[in-house]
Amino acid sequence: MSHPPHTPDGAAPDPAESHRANLPLPPPEPVDPDLGPELAPGELPESQAPVLLAIALGGGLGAVIRYGATVLWPTPAGSFPWTVLVVNVVGCAAMGVLMALLTEVWPDAPRLTRPFLGTGVLGGFTTFSTYAVDVQTLFDGGSPGRALGTLVLTVAAALAAVAGASWLTRSAVRLGRAEGSLA
Repeated sequence: MSHPPHTPDGAAPDPAESHRANLPLPPPEPVDPDLGPELAPGELPESQAPVLLAIALGGGLGAVIRYGATVLWPTPAGSFPWTVLVVNVVGCAAMGVLMALLTEVWPDAPRLTRPFLGTGVLGGFTTFSTYAVDVQTLFDGGSPGRALGTLVLTVAAALAAVAGASWLTRSAVRLGRAEGSLA
């Protein structure tokens, strides 16, 4: 009579988990190209200081641009936060364009391009933390309709912006290649 296999701690395995033992492992996730090449066993990673510096400098630049937008177009207390909505939608659209260009047109861009522009500039420019504070402030200020509108509209518009801008950019790249104007 055979006995069921046991786990290293001596307990019987969970029957719901046993079917997974016979499945092949999924392929490993690709390494983020900004972090450098995959490491061989025992190899030390290269310094991430340049990546962190690029993100910090880009983030500072993006935050300054966002601050400028809020100074030029301030939101009166209790009103719909249009500036933050526009900043987040524009930032998400720019991210869609950037990522489409980096993957379709310029896949061999310098290593620090994406951390500087994407994570840094656009990460510092967009402000989903301010969006969350605006929603809470509107709720607390007795404007639940505006709060709910901000909550839903910002997410929907930001997702549509990144998807639409990415699609439009990729379509323009394909059209340009078909016409021979892009390599």
